[in-house]
Amino acid sequence: MNILTGSRLFNVFSVSRPDLVEGTPLYLHDSAAAGGRRINSAAFSVPPPTRQGTLGRNALRGFGATQLDIAFRRQFTVTERLALQLRAELFNVFNHPNFGNPESSLNEGGLFGESLMMLGRSLGGLNPIYQIGGPRSIQLALKVQF
Repeated sequence: MNILTGSRLFNVFSVSRPDLVEGTPLYLHDSAAAGGRRINSAAFSVPPPTRQGTLGRNALRGFGATQLDIAFRRQFTVTERLALQLRAELFNVFNHPNFGNPESSLNEGGLFGESLMMLGRSLGGLNPIYQIGGPRSIQLALKVQF
């Protein structure tokens, strides 16, 4: 995860990394924030617009993802040429919350360092129900083979 700062120099917006404030913890435990923690905005300062900050690339980590998916399948032979297949697929069986990356722009004010959405929505692309980080969902299917 990259923390970004931005500034305007000669009417051109530039993006840079912040300076790291030594001795200040990077994460704060906050029971009101998603996942119980957030990134400490006091651990960073905006560098002059002419240089990159001292925070390394990918120096911080967002939230981990934990999800158990399971599938069951049973085939029933009805006749010699006809079979039925019943499938049940369960996604995120324990309905474990998976949070997206925290807001990474220092210019956003009070939102910095907090996760604003669930992982399934933050990834974009596929339907968030069926990709990692979505809520518990169950899919049933009946297949006729002849």
